Amino acid sequence: MASKYSLDMTKGPFLKKILRFSLPLMLTGLLQMCYNMADVVVVGRFAGGTALAAVGATSSLVNLILNVFLGMSMGAGVMTAKYIGARDDSSVKRCVHCAMALALCSGVFVMVFGFFFSGDLLILMDSPEDVLPLSTLYLKIFFLGAPAGMVFNFGAGIVRATGDTKKPLFILSVSGLVNVGLNLILVIKFNMSVAGVAIATIISQYISAAAIVVVLLKMNNSCKLYFKKIRFHKEELKRILIVGIPAGIQNSLFSFSNVVIQTTINSFGAAAIAGNTAASNIDAIVYTCTNAISQTTMTFSSQNNGAKKYENFNKVYFRCVALTIAIGCSMGVLGVIFKEALIGIFSTDPEVIEVGALRLTMILPTYFLCSLMDVTGGQLRGMGKSFLPMIVTLLGACGLRILWIFTLYPTNPTLEFLYWAYPISWGITFAVLFVCYFIVRKQILKKSGIRK
Repeated sequence: MASKYSLDMTKGPFLKKILRFSLPLMLTGLLQMCYNMADVVVVGRFAGGTALAAVGATSSLVNLILNVFLGMSMGAGVMTAKYIGARDDSSVKRCVHCAMALALCSGVFVMVFGFFFSGDLLILMDSPEDVLPLSTLYLKIFFLGAPAGMVFNFGAGIVRATGDTKKPLFILSVSGLVNVGLNLILVIKFNMSVAGVAIATIISQYISAAAIVVVLLKMNNSCKLYFKKIRFHKEELKRILIVGIPAGIQNSLFSFSNVVIQTTINSFGAAAIAGNTAASNIDAIVYTCTNAISQTTMTFSSQNNGAKKYENFNKVYFRCVALTIAIGCSMGVLGVIFKEALIGIFSTDPEVIEVGALRLTMILPTYFLCSLMDVTGGQLRGMGKSFLPMIVTLLGACGLRILWIFTLYPTNPTLEFLYWAYPISWGITFAVLFVCYFIVRKQILKKSGIRK
């Protein structure tokens, strides 16, 4: 069975295979980020600072709504990889078709909810009055693409579970180019501002969804998709949700804490929102690269967990830790050195550049802590412990940020002091997760009779 799949993650050399798996995944994320940044650049340059702030004010809310369901796609990928490692063809088939049914239902729900309630949620976030109408318009259009986004993410998770990270890369490359092209046409030529950006986004999403479905239809292994077999399977749905819901809640908890921070930033006005938006797009590039390592850790540990090769956990984890430190630190230093030039890509407004440069200076040098936190959480999920990283994240990263805002921040209500909430919460959460990893690994090895 192993020969049917792109990559056997249960055998060495692990570093070579980790790089083979993670590099296309990293490029996929970077391309997606570049296309998203293109949205922001086009809006900022050709639609003005208010339009830029309008798009920026929605990012935390979008992540908050989407992440629970995108976590389920992570659960589908983890379970598929585990079944592949266990050489369980029948379970792989059920998991694939259950996952696609879940993707469609989740997408429709998010579309309806986002379309009707996004405006009210933006009001709760204290979005400025001059930004609110454009932000609401953007979100209403954006959420029409939710079904396509879910189908792509669930489908891509399944494809990657087989070891193939190249096809999702190619799909996003094509759909992203379409997105950029449509941005330029709709925003610059037709003066559609944020509506043009949103329309371009959903068109590219439906293209990527159609493409990933075609890939699944043409697969020559147990992951092959059959439309008539798309349905919920009670046991597989339960297993996907057991892994996926905690992962989604964890991501949403981060998003919730970011919504609280974004709400605080909104009180500084449109220029601060725009500067923070520009900078967040830069530090998101670092996150995207290191998150590829986190996803790699999770997938590799899932296959080894399914194959009961528990002795490989450390081999995978520490190689991924080394990679994420190297990537996070090097990119963080470069980002700080060129901070003003990077923010200048998005806006020529001196006030916007000042705010953006401040965020990069405060956050990028410590971003490797966020990366280590994600890698360790991914390792634990791959080992079958999905609730543990969720709880630690709730109490550590998210709880500490909210506590910071409501207790310490009022004593020094500046953007600089606000940004300190990020590295402090990352560092503490990683330290706890690191200890948890060794405890869980010891328990698994002891239960299996392996003495390591």
